[in-house]
Formats: sequence, structure tokens, C-alpha cells
Amino acid sequence: QVQLVESGGGLVQAGGSLRLACVASGRTFSTYYMGWFRQAPGKEREFVAWISWSGGSTRYEDSVKGRFTISRDNAKNTVYLQMNSLKPEDTAVYYCAADRSVSGKYSPYEYDYWGQGTQVTVSS
Repeated sequence: QVQLVESGGGLVQAGGSLRLACVASGRTFSTYYMGWFRQAPGKEREFVAWISWSGGSTRYEDSVKGRFTISRDNAKNTVYLQMNSLKPEDTAVYYCAADRSVSGKYSPYEYDYWGQGTQVTVSS
């Protein structure tokens, strides 16, 4: 069992930056692929980024490439999402998720554990 707790959300102006963090409980964090997803009001939860066990592989949704960076610190059981050049369309609740499989996943249905989410609001 893994428990995930996100933090770092808030209100920011367009063009600004935020850094989200997700802390995991348990001693097996380094064996999970980790993902970030987001869900805007009235929309489905969508993939943002994932990172492999060691951090050596990452993937991003096209609209955040070059602006967002996913990283992890296995010693701290933490995965991060650095978000730069934020746009109003980035406004959503952001969730981190853990996946026990051996490859990165893009569908939220394939992740095993979820955090409670943190709100990110970007004003224009």
C-alpha cells in the first residue's frame, strides 16, 4: 500500500511558475513509476507526465513539453513537477499517481495509487 500526498498548488499569474511535490509513504517508492495527471472542471483526468523508477526516463503530454519538468528524489520518497510559463489552460486539480508496472503509462486507469490532488489556478 502506498499513500501519496501532494502539495505546492496555488494561484499564479500567467507566465509564472509553481513546483508541485508528492510525498509517498512506504519503503518501496523507488520501485514505482510515478505520474502526474490533471483534471479541469467538466473534463476527464488527463496525463501530464511520468517518470521511471530511477528517473532516467520521462515522458510529457505535448502541451506541457518544454514548460514542465518531472523529477524524483528516491531518498526523500518524493516526486516533483516543476511548472514554468504557466497558462490559464493549465488550471486544474493536479494529482500524482504510482504505478507498479515495468513501463510508463498514459492512462489514469492503469495507475494503482492516487493522491488527493492539489489545485493549480492560473490567472490571465
